[in-house]
Amino acid sequence: MKRLSDIKFSTLDLVPVRENGSAAQSLRNSLDLAQHVEKFGYNRFWVAEHHNMDGIASSATSVLLGYLAGGTSTIRVGSGGVMLPNHAPLVIAEQFGTLESLYPGRIDLGLGRAPGSDQMTARALRRERSGSADDFPEDVAELVRYLGPRTPDQRVIAMPGTGTNVPVWLLGSSLFSAQLAGERGLPYAFASHFAPRYMHEAIRVYRNHFKPSAVLDKPYVMLGVPLVAADTDEQAEYLATSVYQRILALMRGQSLVQRPPVKTMDGLWLSHEKAAVHDFLGLAMVGSPQKIRAKLDVLIEQTQADELIFTCDLYEHADRVHSYELLAQVMKG
Repeated sequence: MKRLSDIKFSTLDLVPVRENGSAAQSLRNSLDLAQHVEKFGYNRFWVAEHHNMDGIASSATSVLLGYLAGGTSTIRVGSGGVMLPNHAPLVIAEQFGTLESLYPGRIDLGLGRAPGSDQMTARALRRERSGSADDFPEDVAELVRYLGPRTPDQRVIAMPGTGTNVPVWLLGSSLFSAQLAGERGLPYAFASHFAPRYMHEAIRVYRNHFKPSAVLDKPYVMLGVPLVAADTDEQAEYLATSVYQRILALMRGQSLVQRPPVKTMDGLWLSHEKAAVHDFLGLAMVGSPQKIRAKLDVLIEQTQADELIFTCDLYEHADRVHSYELLAQVMKG
């Protein structure tokens, strides 16, 4: 049985843009956070591809990863994830092959099968491409081939990319990618930071379908976990209201810019919206280090996950850094 001290811990940064803030400041904050969590002992720092969202500044994912890798020295950096239906596999292979060539042994390529946007934006991204989520298994296989060793009969190569063997992860919030990751023998990251309801079933499907591969001899599960750690439970609950407002805005189709915390959410949401937000954040770790430790112990006991990747979207950057610092202390025991 795994213990908390056995578990690797990582960061997923959504590069949040705050009210009256700017994308430039958000990107600088992302690098600052990466530098801090590197010192705190985090394993990897991932950013996700999202489009047409005014509160998230990580749309040019591979460009941002170059900035983050260049400003850090040891932490792994990667995509959590690149939405593969938006791109030709060769383009992604070249981008991540370039990153791996510049920062060897530090790059991860997490792949998702959703567009990371609305359908209108997806069409704007793809233009003449016919790519869709239905093509995902074939696109993954093509991408892995580009990153693997060149074969004698290979007429199209990724340069840089060929022979780099950038680690490929499959990401998902449903059972499709869980089964595919298992069948391909790839590591699997489940998006339990926003879809906790399917977590246990996805883990079961992945492990049951797992076949050893050249890159992995046994299943490797990473779980997404929302985080709001503070010195006291009361302070954490106060800071978490920024997160609640953001999820509420997402559900209402409103602006996703970060809003400052409030003393109470009463009057800001309806009862069914409150329930929906808490369901969305069902796995959230909100509280003091002592409270979070107790909840994490239960999570590890129930899932036997190999790694946890935490996302923390607080209004003040300093609060976010402090939250990750407190968590590191918990994870290290």
